[in-house]
Amino acid sequence: MSEGEKPTAVTVRLKRGAWEIEITSPEDKVQQAVESVLAGMTSKEPAFVNPQDPQPDQRRFETCRGLLTTIWREGWFASPRALSDVHEEMSRRGYHYDRTAVAHTLVDLVREGILFRDGSMRNYRYVQKQPFKTSGPGEAT
Repeated sequence: MSEGEKPTAVTVRLKRGAWEIEITSPEDKVQQAVESVLAGMTSKEPAFVNPQDPQPDQRRFETCRGLLTTIWREGWFASPRALSDVHEEMSRRGYHYDRTAVAHTLVDLVREGILFRDGSMRNYRYVQKQPFKTSGPGEAT
């Protein structure tokens, strides 16, 4: 190599587990750079055993029923709520279920005795029939 020439840069991409790394290094230093990165990845691997585990504040509900049960546990149904109120609350929380799915799930919760439905067709109000019990026996809820 003459004095005016710069060494050729080589780019290498490595993927191992959840890690993906791109290394750009002079041609004569590629092996050293790759070995150094691999050694670092090996020593850090146990910290990334399961990166898919959701944190408690990041939990997501898989079903409409799961979300409605959580809303009930929070006491949101302590006052009578129309279907439109329930659908709007779910949307406000970032869950966009079809209105008919919400209505069917509410009917299921009524049948199970968790909620009470009052009113007439197309004008029902849903209210908790029983509060979610968080205290032990003999204690007030």
